[in-house]
Amino acid sequence: MNKKVSIKDIAQSVGVSTALVSYVLNNKEKEARVGKEIAQVIRDTAAEMGYQPNQIAKSLKTGKSHTFGLIVADISNPFFANLARNVEDEAKNFNYTVIFASADESPKKSQNLINILTERQVDGFIIAPAENSQDQIASILKSNIPLVLIDRYFKELETNYVVTNNYDASYNAVSHLIKAGHKNIGMIAYRTDLVHMLDRRRGYMDALKDNKQLKAKTPLIKTVDFDFTQDDVEAGIKELLTRNPSMDALFFATNTLTLKGLKALNNLNCKVPDDIAVVCFDESEAFDFFYSPLTYIEQPLLEMGKKAVQILIKNITDKKSANTQLSIPSRLVVRQSCGSGDR
Repeated sequence: MNKKVSIKDIAQSVGVSTALVSYVLNNKEKEARVGKEIAQVIRDTAAEMGYQPNQIAKSLKTGKSHTFGLIVADISNPFFANLARNVEDEAKNFNYTVIFASADESPKKSQNLINILTERQVDGFIIAPAENSQDQIASILKSNIPLVLIDRYFKELETNYVVTNNYDASYNAVSHLIKAGHKNIGMIAYRTDLVHMLDRRRGYMDALKDNKQLKAKTPLIKTVDFDFTQDDVEAGIKELLTRNPSMDALFFATNTLTLKGLKALNNLNCKVPDDIAVVCFDESEAFDFFYSPLTYIEQPLLEMGKKAVQILIKNITDKKSANTQLSIPSRLVVRQSCGSGDR
């Protein structure tokens, strides 16, 4: 069996001290005032010799594992998949590795994942919390483990968080539908008390209430559970149409609801945008295959991912740092599915 290459082996090969090699391989050459040329020679030699750092020994020495946990609702959802990629890319800039996990909107599964990752001695967490997981988040805070909530947060807990401005995004999207001439606008959303969904519903309702062009300002909202089926969405749209046959637009609160909703509209022989205009929160590559390009709310995933990592690293470095709470604006991408007024 080949002998594992050590820092001492690299030092002997290059002709420098082990301390100098250690500084370079731990990205501390600037602090040690190591020249760029010799630092590059050390890195090249380490790569040629197949050097692999002993992460366990390194963790014991520094007290840090240089890993953190990212827990989202569903990593297969394009929103969370893209967010996770942005988190991973930014973490690399700080020499951190990200361990991904999906909680499936289940507080029980979320707690199990937190326990496992804590046992793995991650340096911190970025979490899109499940409903009714306040106690779990509070426990992490009490344990003084660095934490950033992403996509949603709990108003009653003082935490770091990075979210999109869900209220403004929804308000602006529904206002656009109204300006495009639509008078009876329905909404399909999740049945939950999570703040991001409540803000989207509130933005929808306030846009109806505040717009002088509308005579009837009664909200037309149908909610479904997180584990909804195609039949649930189709039944919801049917119910909205039964209650208000003149409904001429629909606002979908997520990309997954939109995908089921478009299929339901097709099954109901409702043409977009001629019969019903559509706006959706967030995007999906699957929308590109729909015959009417969809108007959607583009969330700032790159900025959200970067900021969440930067805030977490700051808290790992200084656990006494003040909480950072960011609400980042989204952008309405206007395409053909809204009908009149679209470009």
